[in-house]
Amino acid sequence: MHGPAMSGWLLMALCATTGAYCLLRTRSETAEGRRTARAEALMGFGMAAMAMPAAVVTPPEWGWAVYAVLFGAAALRALWFSRRSGHHLHHLVGSAAMVYMAFTMAPGDGGGHGGHAGHGGMATAGGIPLLTGLLLAYYAVYVLRSGARLIPVAATAGGGGPVGEVPVEGGWGTRPELALACRLTMGIAMFAMLLTL
Repeated sequence: MHGPAMSGWLLMALCATTGAYCLLRTRSETAEGRRTARAEALMGFGMAAMAMPAAVVTPPEWGWAVYAVLFGAAALRALWFSRRSGHHLHHLVGSAAMVYMAFTMAPGDGGGHGGHAGHGGMATAGGIPLLTGLLLAYYAVYVLRSGARLIPVAATAGGGGPVGEVPVEGGWGTRPELALACRLTMGIAMFAMLLTL
């Protein structure tokens, strides 16, 4: 369990944990918050499944099609809800990236469980370099922007305490900094998965 297998296990555990926390958030959010948390949970669990090392579980030949259909539907849903919230545009990009990675998993010349975890398929084994580069650039900016938002500020505009000490009524499930940390985690994981295409 060294090298790529170890990083696959770590990525899988990180994404699954993030997905589980997002599921917990659905119990304590507003209607829009629940919708967002469900989309993020789907993304976390889907990324965890894609990151599973091929040496342990070889996905079925048709597994890529399941991912493509599932995340294609999630992309259409995100497109529909992006009318209300700009954050759903990020979900649209994420779902589209998952569909793209699913197509790189499709059985082809390379065979196996390739792409980000050794999958084969698409015109070139790693997908389309320009599209991969654009997605990498998007996620690099997203991760840097999300990380900067987690940095505590000395005081709020109203003269209160630090931003991280906002009173929380619903418990740890509604803490905005934890939700942001989950988004940052999934952004880093998506960047890592795209890097290995």
